Amino acid sequence: MRRGMRRATRRTRRSRAVLAVVTAAALGVAGCDAVGGASPAPSGTAAEGTPAPRPTPVWDTAPESVAAVGDSITRGFDACAVLTDCPEVSWATGDSEQVDSLAVRLLGRAGVAERSWNYAVTGARMADLPGQMARAVARGPELVAVMAGANDACRQTTAAMTPVADFRADFQEAMRTLREALPKAQVYVASVPDLKRLWSQGRTSELGKQVWKLGICPSMLGDADALDAAATLRRETVRNRVEDYNAVLEEVCAEDRRCRFDGGAVYDYRFGTGELSRWDWFHPSVDGQAELAEIAYRTVTAKHP
Repeated sequence: MRRGMRRATRRTRRSRAVLAVVTAAALGVAGCDAVGGASPAPSGTAAEGTPAPRPTPVWDTAPESVAAVGDSITRGFDACAVLTDCPEVSWATGDSEQVDSLAVRLLGRAGVAERSWNYAVTGARMADLPGQMARAVARGPELVAVMAGANDACRQTTAAMTPVADFRADFQEAMRTLREALPKAQVYVASVPDLKRLWSQGRTSELGKQVWKLGICPSMLGDADALDAAATLRRETVRNRVEDYNAVLEEVCAEDRRCRFDGGAVYDYRFGTGELSRWDWFHPSVDGQAELAEIAYRTVTAKHP
């Protein structure tokens, strides 16, 4: 009796297994899938095995227009002639073949005149950036290049340097100005150069030191040959403030998903004498502008920040 029951049980299990296989095959032919119940399979390319289109990336490595804001470095000051702007060699928007600016590399030389704009002003500080940004956004650029902060440290005295909190508030205001007008515009932010490094290179030029006396960055370049404790402390104070400014630039930029900071590349770059103006030995020369353009282009076109 028991043996017969076991045989009947085995037959029942086999029957259920066969039924399950047949049912699964039937459902597969009918097109049932994970979308639920007996709903028909979706039609179109996805059903045929073609991957769904990927979402548009947040960062476009090939923006089609560029606006620049900032200070004398972005104006090409002292790169072509003494105490004179030379925007044609600007790292950001210049059309010089010697520089191959960021705009040239992104837009082609023919596109620079029509799709790039330079709103930087020699002597500008971070407090001036919101106004420059307001003028820039009127053009509707896809990328805004920012280099500002050197003049906030280059004051008559270290006490006159822009407080870090004010520097942050002004940069945040500039970013808000941009975002309110152009929520999808991208921003490249360059770090402030190492002003002490520029002093150490430029002080080898007697001509350069004479030009410095006209009032170029007195907090760092004043009494250029002095190496006493007070002078050393003054220069270190300026350098520390620049590092604080760069930390602000990085932090504020990190809060915006369409902003890229250069990671301190400009600050870390060791400008040689050939990359400094032969008139003031402080601002970038044409070769120095080319190096800044390379850093910017590398940051903007990187696959990942």
